[in-house]
Amino acid sequence: MKDFAGKIAVITGGGTGMGRELARQLVAEGCNVAMCDVSADAMAETKRLCEVERLPQGLRVTTHLADVSIEDQLLRFRDEIAERQSTDRIHLLFNNAGIGGGGSLFTNSREQWERTFNICWGGVYLGVRTFLPMLIKAEEGHIVNTSSVNGFWASLGPGVSHTAYSAAKFAVKGFTEALINDLRLNAPHVKCSVVMPGHIGTSIVSNSRKVQNGTESDKLSENEIVQTRVRLVAAGIDASAMSDEDVQAMAAERARSFREDAPMTAAAAAKIILDGVKVGRWRILVGDDAHRLDERVRQTPEQAYDAEFYRNFAEEVGWRLG
Repeated sequence: MKDFAGKIAVITGGGTGMGRELARQLVAEGCNVAMCDVSADAMAETKRLCEVERLPQGLRVTTHLADVSIEDQLLRFRDEIAERQSTDRIHLLFNNAGIGGGGSLFTNSREQWERTFNICWGGVYLGVRTFLPMLIKAEEGHIVNTSSVNGFWASLGPGVSHTAYSAAKFAVKGFTEALINDLRLNAPHVKCSVVMPGHIGTSIVSNSRKVQNGTESDKLSENEIVQTRVRLVAAGIDASAMSDEDVQAMAAERARSFREDAPMTAAAAAKIILDGVKVGRWRILVGDDAHRLDERVRQTPEQAYDAEFYRNFAEEVGWRLG
């Protein structure tokens, strides 16, 4: 797909981060966009940013509330697109929505673990199931599934449990790779790509906490403070002398740093993704850290989960994620 002008793109998780930037760049190229998110306010801001410069006549940007882990909500999203975009087909599907959390089978609840897994993996699977008929009806189509470097390296370092997100992202990677041949056999005019970003500056840290805890507040609840203390101890950090305000400040700084101190912006990541789609790449690594980590894991897979492997790599690329 060399050109996005006049096409219709569906983006999940369009309220912030890479989803927002995909929407902005697609609209700038004359592509109609339908996005979903669990935050109406975040989507409203994305739409406003898309419309800062007047949209060409007839170009449509629509927002839809939907939790991608719930099939009925995705089906409603699909039906709303058909009505509000006046179409029975789409050309691009970006299964981008994702959250973190539920990293441990021991210290996190089953509900937290499955919330992460069901959004990060289930949202991709259900997204493809839901929109494949509309993609097939188009003259050409492209599915873009967001995995992660955690789709080939299941860790954030030896001090942090990271099982739910990593399991989901491995599933997304494998599913998309298997989909390549399934599409060739059954819908050859539809292509697919798996996207594996490294550390991109997004609000996933703060957004994940809000989704996991059903809150819009930027402040930790009393229960979240207790859970954070448990995680700090598990990571080898003595939190006994820290006040609740100290824990609040640490959490806020972690979210800020992940978003603002990342080696790549969400806008730069979105451009790499869209450029990859245009040249037909099925495997899109995003960020120098993603390329370096991919190379290292392939070179020494047996050492990939050793503390020294992480320490050397983190020092090389400047990661501070734990």
